[in-house]
Amino acid sequence: QVQLVESGGGLVQAGGSLRLSCVASGSIFNINVMAWYRQAPGKQREWVAHITRDGTTNYADSVKGRFTISRDNAKNTVYLEMNSLNAEDTAVYYCQGRTYPYTSWGQGTQVTVSS
Repeated sequence: QVQLVESGGGLVQAGGSLRLSCVASGSIFNINVMAWYRQAPGKQREWVAHITRDGTTNYADSVKGRFTISRDNAKNTVYLEMNSLNAEDTAVYYCQGRTYPYTSWGQGTQVTVSS
């Protein structure tokens, strides 16, 4: 299994943007799905977006049109570009990689949006 390390979180004002990165210790070329999840205080972890090995993307309704997920196989990195951030986007964001039967998680990166 690969190790995943997220970065790019921080404090941003409402309406601002951030780009999260998830770097894998090994190749992500053969990982079927790379995804981003988030967990807000007192809430369950929720799926945000994913990208498949062939580049197909899908987004939660709450972020559709504002967030963009992408992958750079050459850099073993997955990105989450987040625009028009609002207070409801405040959460710890986690990167996930899965290829049956394995699932790997990163340690998370905090995103805080001030209103």
